[in-house]
Amino acid sequence: MARILITGSSDGIGQAAAKILVDQGHKVTLHARNDDRAASAHKAVPGAAGVLIGDISTIAGSKDLAKKANEAGPWDAIVHNAGLGPSSSVFKTADGFASTFAVNSLAPYILTCLMSKPKRLLYLSSGLHSGADDSLRDVTWSNRSYESFQAYNDSKFHDILLANFVARRWTDVQSCSLDPGWVKTKMGGGGAPGTTDAPAKAIADFASGERKISGEETGQYLGVGGPKTPKDSALDKAKQDEFVKICEELSGVKLP
Repeated sequence: MARILITGSSDGIGQAAAKILVDQGHKVTLHARNDDRAASAHKAVPGAAGVLIGDISTIAGSKDLAKKANEAGPWDAIVHNAGLGPSSSVFKTADGFASTFAVNSLAPYILTCLMSKPKRLLYLSSGLHSGADDSLRDVTWSNRSYESFQAYNDSKFHDILLANFVARRWTDVQSCSLDPGWVKTKMGGGGAPGTTDAPAKAIADFASGERKISGEETGQYLGVGGPKTPKDSALDKAKQDEFVKICEELSGVKLP
């Protein structure tokens, strides 16, 4: 039995993966941003071990969730699934950052830094990372006109950079990123061609320790059927280092 935490698991792919893992007998803890969504999540996955509540759109909120996660752990696997899509990311956070960057990019960094190391880490990315601006200039969208679709693409590129940096830093942890494909969820929209079935199974496979899609290798960019090749700059170690340094300076939190 594996102990697994899935962020952003009150609906969508995260919840679908949680259901599979619970059915397999694993101890799964969900995450939701508020009490109402937590109650809904636990109702949808009654076999879950519990639900951690935390709004990760702010630095303080991410730190608080990390504290709760450490108290509820330890974990065999942590899946950084929480994220905002282009249609729900038009606000600035209390820290003054574009919400897409705060939730999709900075929060996984802070949580990774402050939570005890699991055996496996998975960061949800997207094939849309290929359209990212890889210059890493103004990642918070503080000084440029906000473009929601571009901000989303950029954040999914950031997730690969982070996963690969962690793979290099923590050689005792398998750290990978996953492109779930375009699926019918609140984020993906009703016009998406896929369902949550394939990505949920891929997440469950990795998180449970079966790892049929990944094997034992770390630092991989995975699709639902196995390893894929990401945008070239996502594999640039200097770019990975630069992104992590930016997150460190913005959050005041350093990766051990």
